[in-house]
Amino acid sequence: MKSKWLAPILPYFAVWVGFFVFSNAWATLIGFHLAILLVVIWLRPGLRAETLFKTTQPKWILLSVSVCLAGGIGLYFLWDFFSVADDLRGRLAQLDLNPSTWAGFIAYFSLVNPFVEEYFWRGVLGNSTRGLHIGDLIYAGYHVMVVWDKIPAYSILIMLASLVFAGWFWRQIHRRDGGLLAPVLGHMVADFAILMTVYTMTD
Repeated sequence: MKSKWLAPILPYFAVWVGFFVFSNAWATLIGFHLAILLVVIWLRPGLRAETLFKTTQPKWILLSVSVCLAGGIGLYFLWDFFSVADDLRGRLAQLDLNPSTWAGFIAYFSLVNPFVEEYFWRGVLGNSTRGLHIGDLIYAGYHVMVVWDKIPAYSILIMLASLVFAGWFWRQIHRRDGGLLAPVLGHMVADFAILMTVYTMTD
C-alpha cells in the first residue's frame, strides 16, 4: 500500500477550504468525504467494506455506545464551562447552518459520517498498537479547525484530548472485536448527541 503518512493531507485541506474559503458547513462535510474517498481510491486498501457491519460480540457495541453517549451528555451539562462563544448561533448561520438546514445536516452527519470516518481512520489508517498512536492525534487534529473561533484555547485542548482518547478507544475496540460496527455505532451516537446539544443550545 502507498504511504499512509500522506493520506490525511487531502481531508485536512478539504476541511480548511470548506471552512475558511467557502465558509459553508455542507461544503466542508461533503468535501471532506470526497477527499477521503479519493484517498481511499489512491491507497487501494484491502479492507472490505463489510467490516463496517461486523462485530463478534455485542458487548463492544454496548461499551462503545455507552461511552460515546456519556460524552455527548457531558457536553450538554458542561456547556458553560467550555465558554462557547455567545454569538455561536450567528457564526453557525454564517456557515449556512440555520433552522432550514439543521435537520438535514444532523441526519447526514450522524448517519453517514461515522461510516466514512471509521473506515478511513480506524480501518484504512488504523494501527494495532495498544498504546496511543500518532494516528489518534491526526484524527483529532482536524477538528481544531472546526471550533477554532468558537471556544477558547483551554476548551480546544480539552476537546483535542477527548478526541485523541476517542480515536484510541475506537481503535482498541476494532483491534479486539475485529470489526468496525461497534466504533461506527458509538461514533453515530457521539455525533448525534454533540450536534443535538449544539442545536439545542443555539436554538
